[in-house]
Amino acid sequence: MARLFALLLACSAALAADDAALEKRVAALAHELRCLVCQNQTLADSNAPLAVDLRNQIREQLQKGASERDVTDFMVQRYGDFVLYRPPLKASTVLLWGGPFLLLALGVFQLARRMRSARRQAPPLSEAQRARAAQLIEQSRE
Repeated sequence: MARLFALLLACSAALAADDAALEKRVAALAHELRCLVCQNQTLADSNAPLAVDLRNQIREQLQKGASERDVTDFMVQRYGDFVLYRPPLKASTVLLWGGPFLLLALGVFQLARRMRSARRQAPPLSEAQRARAAQLIEQSRE
């Protein structure tokens, strides 16, 4: 009886170690994949029902013997490169990588253009306005 108990204890420890290793692999993969319904969150960070389902799907595939690469390829095939938290640089993802820089450059260009036009629109001061400004400056010094 004691031997049976020791055997059961050893088996449960081995299963717990396997589960811990599996959960570590699931967590690592979930940190590399994007939640499809959340704003800029990984599957590991999200509590959305779809994220929970996808984490369970990852776990099931890894339990069946699939490698991390196989699971990632399956997710990309099913959901596209958007599911990758760091999508590869290729023709279909150039806008994802270059879009922020393009928007920044357009913003800087627009700001510079407005600043230049604001300088041009300011009319020069007349002699009367210059005299009044000088008078106000003098008064403020007193």
